[in-house]
Amino acid sequence: MQLNKTSQFRMLKKLTNILFSTRLTGTLFIVFAIAMAVGTFMDQGQSTSPTPYSRTLIYNALWFEAIMVVFIINFAGNIFRYRLLRKEKWATLTLHLSFIFILFGAFLTRYHGFEGMMSIREGATESTFLSQKTYLTTYIDGDFEINGQLQRRVHEDEVDFSPRLTNKYILKTSYDTTPITIELVDFIGGAEEDIVPTDDGEYYLKIVEAGDGAPHNHFLKLGQVSSIHNVLYALNKPTDGAINITYSETELTIQSPYEGEYMTMATRVQGRLVKDSIQPLALRSRYIIGNQAIVFPKPVVKGAFDVVKKSRLLKGDEDGIALKISANGSTKILKLLGGKGSNNPFKDIEVGGLEFNFKYGSKLLDLPFEIKLNDFIAERYPGTEKSYASFESKVTVLEAQEEDFDFHIYMNNILDHRGYKFFQASFDPDEKGTILSVNHDYWGTWFTYLGYYLLYFGLMAILLSKHARMESLRNQLDKIKKKKSKLAMLVLFLMSFNGVAQTSHGSDHENLRPSTIQLDSILKLNITPVSQADRFGHLVIQDTDGRMKPVNTYASELLRKLSKKDVYKDFDANQVFLSMQESPQLWYNVPIIFLKAKKADTIRTILGLEKTAKYAALVDFLDPKLNYKLGPYLDEAYSAQVPTAIQKIFKDTDQRVSLLFNTLDGSGLRLFPIPDDENNKWVSSNEFREGAYQLQDSLYGNFIKTGFMAYMATLQNDKVLKTDFSKSQQLLDAIKKTQIKFGGDTTISEDKIATEILYNRYDIFKKLFEYYMYAGVLMFLLLIVQIFKDRSKYINVSVKVFKYAILGLFALHTAGLIARWYISGHAPWSDAYESMIYVAWATMAFGVMLGVKSDLTFASTAFVTAMILMIAHWNWMDPSIGNLQPVLDSYWLMIHVAIIVGSYGPLTLGMILGLITLLLMILTTSKNKEKMALNIKELTIINEMALTVGLVMLTIGNFLGGMWANESWGRYWGWDPKETWALISIMIYAFVIHMRLIPGLRSRFGFSLASVLAFGSIMMTYFGVNFYLAGLHSYAKDDQEISVTYIVTSLIVITIIAVFAYRKHLKYFKK
Repeated sequence: MQLNKTSQFRMLKKLTNILFSTRLTGTLFIVFAIAMAVGTFMDQGQSTSPTPYSRTLIYNALWFEAIMVVFIINFAGNIFRYRLLRKEKWATLTLHLSFIFILFGAFLTRYHGFEGMMSIREGATESTFLSQKTYLTTYIDGDFEINGQLQRRVHEDEVDFSPRLTNKYILKTSYDTTPITIELVDFIGGAEEDIVPTDDGEYYLKIVEAGDGAPHNHFLKLGQVSSIHNVLYALNKPTDGAINITYSETELTIQSPYEGEYMTMATRVQGRLVKDSIQPLALRSRYIIGNQAIVFPKPVVKGAFDVVKKSRLLKGDEDGIALKISANGSTKILKLLGGKGSNNPFKDIEVGGLEFNFKYGSKLLDLPFEIKLNDFIAERYPGTEKSYASFESKVTVLEAQEEDFDFHIYMNNILDHRGYKFFQASFDPDEKGTILSVNHDYWGTWFTYLGYYLLYFGLMAILLSKHARMESLRNQLDKIKKKKSKLAMLVLFLMSFNGVAQTSHGSDHENLRPSTIQLDSILKLNITPVSQADRFGHLVIQDTDGRMKPVNTYASELLRKLSKKDVYKDFDANQVFLSMQESPQLWYNVPIIFLKAKKADTIRTILGLEKTAKYAALVDFLDPKLNYKLGPYLDEAYSAQVPTAIQKIFKDTDQRVSLLFNTLDGSGLRLFPIPDDENNKWVSSNEFREGAYQLQDSLYGNFIKTGFMAYMATLQNDKVLKTDFSKSQQLLDAIKKTQIKFGGDTTISEDKIATEILYNRYDIFKKLFEYYMYAGVLMFLLLIVQIFKDRSKYINVSVKVFKYAILGLFALHTAGLIARWYISGHAPWSDAYESMIYVAWATMAFGVMLGVKSDLTFASTAFVTAMILMIAHWNWMDPSIGNLQPVLDSYWLMIHVAIIVGSYGPLTLGMILGLITLLLMILTTSKNKEKMALNIKELTIINEMALTVGLVMLTIGNFLGGMWANESWGRYWGWDPKETWALISIMIYAFVIHMRLIPGLRSRFGFSLASVLAFGSIMMTYFGVNFYLAGLHSYAKDDQEISVTYIVTSLIVITIIAVFAYRKHLKYFKK
């Protein structure tokens, strides 16, 4: 008996040693990260993520939740095993408790919280909303009674079907004593109800109406009249006032009481629908009759209704399921439409003497109060139609027992009432109704937020606490500095990095039109002098997205988008843009439209250009009959839900062509504000002449029509007569005065204009990467020489000079960010380009801080900063300043994005320090091993400090993002690939930091290699999600500029370095 107890005790102790071990902690970090990574790639190519596929197999799977349960057990056990309840361990204790609370809050959210969507029209009152989850609801009725009451069997099952899953659903139940089986036999993703031909069916004509932004079907039965939005349609039943359609075996005709037009979609042939005339009905043509747009996709069909797969060209907003119902020896098949966001009526069927009613879709949930929408307001950016600055709902909360109150719901301003949170999610196309996201997760949010706050407190304590790891690392570093009598860096770092070649582009293909040399000579003779073009560049213009900017900025962005260059030949952007307005016909022949190397070869073939041609002229895109050569390929490219690589090239090129055409047409020159316009619209002279604008000030109206043309004529005259340009300057001043007088608050101040033009002129970030590169590399070389000549005064002074030079460059970097912030009016990390220059700044900032302890760290950081800025100026990043999306217009942008993107700085620094450490190991010999060991130890300590700071910032930033998401749309975590990969990075770097606690993984070689490899998760978080995955943050999905070749090449290089470094590690450093 005693032996049995001893055996049980040993087994229990062995189990606890496993559950409470650092090995299990590290294993959980890696397994959890791999599982999440697989989940994100499962949804590659989809329109969003997560999908039912990834939710079912990963995120909602029991095995995935089991990992989190084991995490909680491991964290809790480690508190006692490693005696974290001691006073000096309070920071680490706080971290462990925080993750326990966060994971527990996640379970409460998963199983206790719920959310959904609520639509309200203006003036209406609602007290229900549709659940985010989908359900299959079953009612079974028969003649079974209890106490004289007929009984109903009700089943409501949560389901999450997907066309990519082997969907399973079987319900075995009974009604009284009758056994019943209901089984899913088919799932149809993107389904619709349509007429399927049958011999015993009835005749129908299908009508597709394109209304409210989404096409929907109507079916006109033979011999009947139907009303579609108060317009009558009749099929073989002549009716006065109706659109009469007549069907016979030989023809199909239409007679309309209204005028109309149609266009055959395949051929683009247009025709006129003459009022009260009988004419053939054109199938697969788009008819415009009154305010309706309709299509007759196919002829009259004899058949019956069925649920079928929707056309791939149409977006499928509903799915279909087929159920096999068996009862009393009878079996039937029933098909249903539904899915997320659907609230279709029940569909009934009789099987075996029982009545079944089924419904597939979201569940209608009740609120304990009512909400009335008083008004919905959508504010646009000045002069735009679909670019929204903000949208808000003015509502009244109606309570039965409490006092009613009014509230404004808008992005980042939520209604929180009685445990329910309401967020501004979207709105109806006619802007007369709102769509609110509803969330109810009081306890889940409470425990999760408690965990977040403990996490923030614990992470800051790790950095600042007296007994924390960072303090220990600082002490170790000081000891090493004392041991070092001189700097012993006998390493030759890889210097074979090439800058970006600045290639001059041109076009040398010949044809019958003027040559490039002839065109350039004409341009040179007629170009406006730089000083006068610069004055023109100080005017304010309204861009298509509503942003007010100097003409200089508009011209610079135009030239960059067209040619991927900042100048054309020797002419700056102001001169080019002004020349385009003066001589549009000339610019039709100038090769300025950029074509991607190799990728655009198909377009070169269509245009008849050489494969080496880097640029095309606008005239190249037109055939002798002035037809657009790319036209036949664009319909398919723009209609494809997931465009191919060549389709993306077609779209990209078409946008450049349209941009140049609109510029030469003068449509983009929106210099003139419309007085008292409710949307603060500015127009060009062409727009004003073609539009129906009514101005009270007729003189100003005439000035809009002729003012800019008069300026062009006067400017040309001044150039011919070689005057002082005073006359043309007077007209330019007149345009400026009208902008100030009628532009109101939309125009920008002279100080901001001057600042933005100065920012454009110096383009500091583009130049900084070269300066950082030169300074960092030269400083690094001097540090190597210093090893051999440490007493050389010249070398020591030179190192200090370069150090101060890099500090000066960092000051310029900081000033550039501040200037961009001032110009844009928002924090400069709201898009890909801005975040890259901010990452570069954060990297250099941490290099400056940690470089106090190590000059090598300082020089390496300058090099890494240069590489980041170089990447920021590759062609696929747009450096232009844009308007802020409504969801980003929040203080959370400044906090969350600044911290999480800033974390990439120290993590990048850790990667380069890890790489340098491996190279030092490779260069270690028996003669220098003591010096190398000292330097490797120093760099490893600095590396761990950098990774610790980076991990703290990454973790805080990621969970602050969760808080922002919760405050913006009611969900602090949704497994979006961006947030998921940030969490994966946290798991990976947590593993790297914990390697020193795991037996067998404590070597400096392993830590250095891990810090290099771990950076791959940051690259995936920052670039990979944007390029390869679906989700809310996939801004450049499918562009895939970073190819698999780059990734494989990088891994091969790292592997080679690691192999050689490991051999030296075994020989000189392994104890």
